[in-house]
Amino acid sequence: MKTIQVLKTAGSIACVAFALNVSAQTNDSIRPVASETMGEHISDGTITTKAKADLLATKNLKSTHIHVKTRKGVVSLTGTVPSAEERSAAEEVVQNVKGVTSVKNHLKVAAE
Repeated sequence: MKTIQVLKTAGSIACVAFALNVSAQTNDSIRPVASETMGEHISDGTITTKAKADLLATKNLKSTHIHVKTRKGVVSLTGTVPSAEERSAAEEVVQNVKGVTSVKNHLKVAAE
C-alpha cells in the first residue's frame, strides 16, 4: 500500500517538474503587462502547476479531488474535500502561491 502511495507521489512530482520545464520554455514568448517589470510576470500555467504541487505536498489535505484553474492570476478551486477545515486549508495553500491575486473557492464538502 505504501509503495502505491510512493509511486503516486513520485509520478506527481515528475509531472510537476515536466510542467514547470515546459512552462519555463514557453514563457519567453509572453510579453509582460505594461504595469509589470521584466521578470515579474508569472504565467497562469505556472501558477496552476505550483498550486497543484503545493496542494499535493500539504499533509492532512486530500487534494486528489481538487481541480485548479487560473486566469489572470485568479485561481478557481473546484471539486470535493472531506471537511470544511480542508476546504479552508486548500484556499490558504493556494493563496500563498506567488502570482496568485485571488482565490475563488468553489470546493464542496463531501457528505461523510
